[in-house]
Amino acid sequence: MVGGLTCLLALLAGCATPPQQLLVPGSLAGWHALPGGSWRWEGDTLVGRSSASETRHGLLVTDDVYSDFEARLEFRSVSGCSGFYFRVEEVGDTTGVAGFQAEVEPSLETGGLYETAGRGWVVKPDPDLVASVYTPGEWSEMVVTAVGGDVEVRVNGVVTARLEADSGRREGRFALQLHGSQDLHVEFRSLEVTPLEDG
Repeated sequence: MVGGLTCLLALLAGCATPPQQLLVPGSLAGWHALPGGSWRWEGDTLVGRSSASETRHGLLVTDDVYSDFEARLEFRSVSGCSGFYFRVEEVGDTTGVAGFQAEVEPSLETGGLYETAGRGWVVKPDPDLVASVYTPGEWSEMVVTAVGGDVEVRVNGVVTARLEADSGRREGRFALQLHGSQDLHVEFRSLEVTPLEDG
């Protein structure tokens, strides 16, 4: 089982390090941008924008690599398809990376799991469930936990996607996405990551 229970047990066992705040207002230290769109701080909010004429996926990618973790982020999706990438590798094409993405967009696919340059949709969320907890255009919280092959996504406290003993990548970078060929506007105001240890 993953999620809050795993994180709590890990903390009690002393095998987790303190949370790291990866988004610090006014700074992009620890991140690098891949071409496409723009990322700017507007007050305490990180705003990503891209136009439909931009074919590249504009990504903001962490310099560091992570394996097992719990990530907690606040987002507001205004238009277009964004996402929280994890355990990804950079591939140098217009998509930018390969690996898992927890979907962030103004649709009821938010909270699903997609594998870019891989299997495509791995878990599509139940739209009725998502509609009961998620309002497009308003601030929401997402929590992604990955321990070994177990992955869980929660949106506003409700599990929207879960994998057990998955064969996908076990480590890589985090990234925030601006999907190419779309008029896109997405906002993030926090990303707190707690590294965990499997077992």
